[in-house]
Amino acid sequence: MPALSRDGLIFALALLLTLVSCDAPAQPRSLPDFTSLMKAAGPAVVNVISTRKVQSAAAAAGGTAAMDGSTPRQGLGSGFIVSEDGYILTNAHLVAEFDDVNVRLADAKREFKAKVVGVDKRSDVALLKVDAHDLPTAKLGNSGKLEPGDWVAAIGSPFGFANTITAGIVSAKGRSLPEEMYVPFIQTDVAVNPGNSGGPLLNLQGEVVGINSMIYSGTGGYMGVSFAIPIEVALDVSRQLKSQGKVTRGRIGIGIQPMSAELARSFGLESPTGAIIIHLEKGAPADRAGARLGDVILEWNGETIDEPNELPRLVAATAPGSLAHLTLWREGKRQTLTLRVGEVPEEATPTAREAPAKQDDARLGMALRELLPAERAALGVDYGLMVVDVASRAGPGAAILPGDVIVSVNQRRFASKTEFERLIAGHRKGDMVALLVRRGDAALYVPLELG
Repeated sequence: MPALSRDGLIFALALLLTLVSCDAPAQPRSLPDFTSLMKAAGPAVVNVISTRKVQSAAAAAGGTAAMDGSTPRQGLGSGFIVSEDGYILTNAHLVAEFDDVNVRLADAKREFKAKVVGVDKRSDVALLKVDAHDLPTAKLGNSGKLEPGDWVAAIGSPFGFANTITAGIVSAKGRSLPEEMYVPFIQTDVAVNPGNSGGPLLNLQGEVVGINSMIYSGTGGYMGVSFAIPIEVALDVSRQLKSQGKVTRGRIGIGIQPMSAELARSFGLESPTGAIIIHLEKGAPADRAGARLGDVILEWNGETIDEPNELPRLVAATAPGSLAHLTLWREGKRQTLTLRVGEVPEEATPTAREAPAKQDDARLGMALRELLPAERAALGVDYGLMVVDVASRAGPGAAILPGDVIVSVNQRRFASKTEFERLIAGHRKGDMVALLVRRGDAALYVPLELG
């Protein structure tokens, strides 16, 4: 057998090393061990049992369904102890409007009747108190340090099975949900089922970073999408409930609409950020400060409004009675208003009306008519043009509907059909204009490309 040359030997060794490295299996990344987490955090998690006495049909009719004429109805959930002397955080929907609330500790040997210190339905946070001492407490963390992809775990009592742990990852942060404007939810894929509500969401250090609150489901069971209230939100609410029995939130008396790329173009903004004022309550803080319909809010107290859902949270977190600065975009310029924040917003509900007649506007692709005096009074506007009919060109793309009432063009009000036509005439074919319309009980800006 011929001997290999020095160069040939080096080549053969290199080839062998390459083959070995290719065949070697990749070392698996170790998965987290939740055993120590469960041992550390589990004792502070409790089972919340709520009972409501419901008048039975038989008792109401004079029957004998129950000795006291009532049938108990029970709710099950979870919570966690935040102080050694018996303060417990849980969900508001678990204890609100129930007659009795009991708390069962994780050792399953002790059960206490709980006092409901306070309930805040807007954030779905409740604070309970039991008469006990030296209780195990949950270690509290910082939800701001969470990132999508981080491992998290939930401990609770799904379907009444106490001391159950499930795990998953953070799917997203700062989620806004319908009718939940004050909570930037943490979205996870942790298995959360009925009975888990009110229990803690924990990071790998065993620290509570949220309160499991709700799921998205078509069946009522877990489908991979669950939401938790950030612990900072819950603690702020609990402090107010403990000190004053209620939660105060700032208000400025406006309704807002998200900014789109088309609307940003209409307003002369470089990017689609901020929130557009589409409703302004008369006499409210924003109105008194000089805000106008169509203003685009860019900052609140120096914090940029990248997404419109950030504004209600920032306003709500501002102490009522304090001064705040509102930076906005109006007619191509930035300006700042100073206002005194009010307390707890209440929606105003103006109404709209419909009636017949029309004048065609070819550039807009729709037929319009002037509002009657009674219609203007009902809407609370000085002047407006109602959309009677919409051409196919303006239909789906424009999102203008018959019955809409146009009250401004590109943040400019008009007091006559002639003035409205003049505003439209100042734009070329293909330009984008932003029409502020009143639709039913709502108002919104609609971008429309001119013909």
